[in-house]
Amino acid sequence: MTLGLTNCRILNKGKLVSADVLIEEGKIKKIGTFSAADRVIDCKNSILLPGLIDSHVHMREPGFDYKEGFVTGSNAALKGGVTTFLDMPNTKPPTVTVAALEEKRILAKKCAVNYGFYFGTSVTNIEEIKKAKNIAAVKMYLNETTGNMKTDNVDVLKAVINYSRLTAFHAEGKTVQTVLDVYHKYRHNGNKLYFCHIARKIEIDALKKSDAYVEVAPHHLFLTENDVKRLKGFGSMKPPLAKKSDQAALWDGIKRGIVDTIATDHAPHTIEEKKSSVPPYGVPGIETMLPLLLDAAHTQKLTLTDIQRLCCENPAQIFRMKGKGHIAVGYDADLTLIDPKKKTRISNETIVSKCGWSPWHGKVLKGSVEMTIVNGMIGYKEGQFFKTQGREVMFE
Repeated sequence: MTLGLTNCRILNKGKLVSADVLIEEGKIKKIGTFSAADRVIDCKNSILLPGLIDSHVHMREPGFDYKEGFVTGSNAALKGGVTTFLDMPNTKPPTVTVAALEEKRILAKKCAVNYGFYFGTSVTNIEEIKKAKNIAAVKMYLNETTGNMKTDNVDVLKAVINYSRLTAFHAEGKTVQTVLDVYHKYRHNGNKLYFCHIARKIEIDALKKSDAYVEVAPHHLFLTENDVKRLKGFGSMKPPLAKKSDQAALWDGIKRGIVDTIATDHAPHTIEEKKSSVPPYGVPGIETMLPLLLDAAHTQKLTLTDIQRLCCENPAQIFRMKGKGHIAVGYDADLTLIDPKKKTRISNETIVSKCGWSPWHGKVLKGSVEMTIVNGMIGYKEGQFFKTQGREVMFE
């Protein structure tokens, strides 16, 4: 079956240009006028982006699927215009063995969007890391977070950097510089570093002259420590919300090209857990990231070109995802149609994530996700969901 999209606008060298797109067998077949298609959708001058790639997600399965799961989480992704996500290893059991990775692969087959996996570290699993196949990166937690996965042993750090083509880090404050120092002293084979959810000016300053990849999260871009009093436990996260000066450093990092990706760190917990006396760290975000960024584009904090680079093109390149991140002939037909002028109201009552809440509850944003296409199949359109089948990403 072929699907034709007419009257789209796509970004070409930073400018929006009119285009029609023909999709066949899950791939982009043609960009330009086409004679016929089995189904044709008039996009009415809306903007077509590559499907967003969320390179930092906690879908909580296995072990914590009362908070979220691959079905509800991937549906939330559809609503948010995200067509591919990369899942973190702090599940139960943690993804630190090949057996646990294979279990997660089986569970994820029910996803409505495309997916890939990080592999975790422990003090004793270097041999497992060597055997793990088709992973996005190896993740090391050097600071406290959800789950018991903190590993700050320098010998383990050196070994992981040695054997992992790409190592992702939860590192806060001065720990960022520690990782950089070890890397520059012991790195081998051109292996690279990826720093997750950078939140503070001290971290941006440490990274601005390095060749490491830098990720920031929407909650640090749009919330500060001043919001914690209002949000209470719902504002508890790691790294914690920071000062306005730290937030300004993140936006400056985007402007100066220090920041490489924006990813959600989608980390749902139940309302009851967040209302407890010791609320767990984390907030949901996969279905609200794009509306937040579109609203920021409306206020000229960034551009549509920035969004496409940071949420589509760069993640595809950094994590070596063949056929993703671009609207081009031969690429996967993972696409997101947006209306930059239509308003989106975030409400706990309409949140698709199983947790049922958002730190942006009640916020009205300028910018809307109108349609999400995964592997050539329409999964979400104007508030309605349709059956799609995600696939595991193949990393080059």
